[in-house]
Amino acid sequence: MIHFRNWQYFTAFFIFCLFSDSLVSQTLTVPFQQDYRVQLERHYLGSGNGWHPVWPAMINADEDTVQYADIRPFSSRFARRAVGRKLFSESLIRVNKPDFRLIIDPLVNFSAGKQTDPERNTWVNTRGFRADGTIGRDFSFHTAFYESQAVFATWTDSVVRQLSVVPGQAKFKPFKENGFDYAFSEGHINYTPSKYFNFRFGHGRNFFGDGYRSLLLSDVAFNYPYLMVTTKVWKLQYVNLYAQMMDLRMPRADWDPWHKKYTTMHYLTMNVTPWLNLGIFEAIVWNSGDSTGNRGFDINYLNPVIFYRPVEFSMGSPDNALLGGSLRINLREKAFLYAQLMLDEFKLDHVLKGDGWWANKHGFQLGFKIFDPFDVKNLFLQAEYNHVRPYTYAHNESVQNYGHYNQPLAHPLGANFRETDVIVSYRIQRWLFDYKLVYSIHGIDTAGLNFGGDIYKPYLTYVTEFGNKIGQGLKSTLMVNDLRVGWLVNPATNLQLNAGITLRNEISGTHDYSGVLIWFGLRSSLFNLYYDW
Repeated sequence: MIHFRNWQYFTAFFIFCLFSDSLVSQTLTVPFQQDYRVQLERHYLGSGNGWHPVWPAMINADEDTVQYADIRPFSSRFARRAVGRKLFSESLIRVNKPDFRLIIDPLVNFSAGKQTDPERNTWVNTRGFRADGTIGRDFSFHTAFYESQAVFATWTDSVVRQLSVVPGQAKFKPFKENGFDYAFSEGHINYTPSKYFNFRFGHGRNFFGDGYRSLLLSDVAFNYPYLMVTTKVWKLQYVNLYAQMMDLRMPRADWDPWHKKYTTMHYLTMNVTPWLNLGIFEAIVWNSGDSTGNRGFDINYLNPVIFYRPVEFSMGSPDNALLGGSLRINLREKAFLYAQLMLDEFKLDHVLKGDGWWANKHGFQLGFKIFDPFDVKNLFLQAEYNHVRPYTYAHNESVQNYGHYNQPLAHPLGANFRETDVIVSYRIQRWLFDYKLVYSIHGIDTAGLNFGGDIYKPYLTYVTEFGNKIGQGLKSTLMVNDLRVGWLVNPATNLQLNAGITLRNEISGTHDYSGVLIWFGLRSSLFNLYYDW
């Protein structure tokens, strides 16, 4: 086999598309954040056109598809002046030329809260900036930097210390008595040489699916370097994602402290009809080190139009391969059903027997979304169920699991769980009202045994060959109720002044905990934060 030492070299493989004719309309960079995403999906449903469930952290959408909830502009004299416009409607710096556009904005997240049990003051102090722009009709770019100090609620604090990272937001240094100091950056360049091809090279996150969670690829884990190649032909969209991940639990050398691994993903989706979208997904994860400790990027996985399972078999490879699928059915202009299936390993005869064989590793997702139910404009409802069996996403070589930066690449709970999510949101002018319920049953490892929830443990350390079921080990039940009320200060950065209350109840064989967190803050909400697990 032929290997590349540095994965970036393979980008030259795609240069052949650079001479294609430019046929692409002007685009706008939109964050993959829940508020923006709801508006985009609302537009797609209303237009009657199908769309594909691939969401980069920053989405390049045609300008005429980016619609937000009706916002009435302020009529005061101050709001119409330059300072007022910058505060309530525009970016701080904005250049808009025929062949060049640029916006630069400061980003903040200032919040303070009070936890009741145990009594604890919480706060977050985040400062940053972003720059987004387009060059001509083919190039766009995005960059952002964040620096933070924070004291979290005790349940988030324990997760941070257990993972040695702030979920989705990098490693940290201790700050004062019980706080954390952390920073991270993200960015990408985007090139669209024709209506058929798009190339995105960046450091960030991606999301495959229609749900609040994803069992294929989610934006839960920290940023990673990647190259995404998207091909659109007829009713088809084909995504090739090449990425470099890190395993923080396997240090290497002083000059390369974190162990690298690689993943290649294919995701083919088709709008079979305007109301039906089907998708096929596959992924391969492999260790960057072989018996010589120097494997690098495997050129066998550059092939953009091949199924990996036959390649794995022909090479006698020990790498980790996963298969999946997705489904979306538009019920009408205001609602759709969606589903996902993930297969890690699977034998039908054991499934039919119902014997709980440990290697039947799979998961599925079912959900629906409704826009403007009961004829209430800008009301949104979502319900979702996720179900993942023990030992799914794990591998015999733990470094080859489906994880990155101490977190899963799919669902934040990893495996050995079932979960129900309910989301309700309502927008009226600049006011925002959001409610979220998360209820899960999760099996936690105990007595030093591997019951299948931690994907970073080798799966061959399973406790029993048969009789495995969700919730085995220390059964833990979690219910999170989260209510938020906000006011949109500036739609250009999704700057929100908001307040909320979180009720958290956890019950297991070792503890029964109920906690309340009341908070308020000012946040430029440009990416999703997940503390609800």
